[in-house]
Amino acid sequence: MGIPERRERERQALRQRILDAARELFAEHGYEAVTMREIAARIEYSATALYKHFADKESLVRELCRQDFFAFAQRLVEAVSAGDPLERFARSGLVYLDFAATHPQHYRLMFMGELPPTPPEAGERDDPTRNAYVFVRGLAEELLRAELLRPELEDADLVAQTVWAAVHGVAALDLTLATSEPWLDFRPQRERFAAGLEMALRGVAREPDVAAKTLRRVLDAEWKAGAGAPRRTPPRKAE
Repeated sequence: MGIPERRERERQALRQRILDAARELFAEHGYEAVTMREIAARIEYSATALYKHFADKESLVRELCRQDFFAFAQRLVEAVSAGDPLERFARSGLVYLDFAATHPQHYRLMFMGELPPTPPEAGERDDPTRNAYVFVRGLAEELLRAELLRPELEDADLVAQTVWAAVHGVAALDLTLATSEPWLDFRPQRERFAAGLEMALRGVAREPDVAAKTLRRVLDAEWKAGAGAPRRTPPRKAE
């Protein structure tokens, strides 16, 4: 490896350290409360070094969101590539909860923090491999075409957004409420995840019992294979 290549690799490594430190601080304190100087201090660099990579805090968080949402979309695409529409829809919910549980800082930043507007880049808005919502809406459209949803449900966006809201509630509660609170007999995570997914699927399925059986089959297969357990590797990064 020549000197230019080594310098570029070092530059990219530092850039990623900046992004990772920013994610941690934004998740801990909120976007508005964190300064570029504090991000620099987290990695023991000067603020000047950060400005060589990002013009300002907003450009930094835009890149961070682009990277994390891409990683999330890729995880969905890779995990939900086979099976009938109902099975794939059920698995997408499990992947969502697994992502929140295994990457809480990513999830808090993406779905639970107040961030500046981050509109999709060119080609991203309608690309299911880069936009997780487009992917899930596509699954809802498949369910509609296969007549697997309740007859009165005709809007794929409404189905996707309603199920998303329900599953997000399960994920957010898991991240924000301490499970050791003495006043609350908090049920095990897998039981709460399974119950939340079943309620969401039963609520939209034309045949609720079939949906519940499909979900159970997905859970048995995924959890037996290790899904839902903490992963050692970080989410895949955007190119």
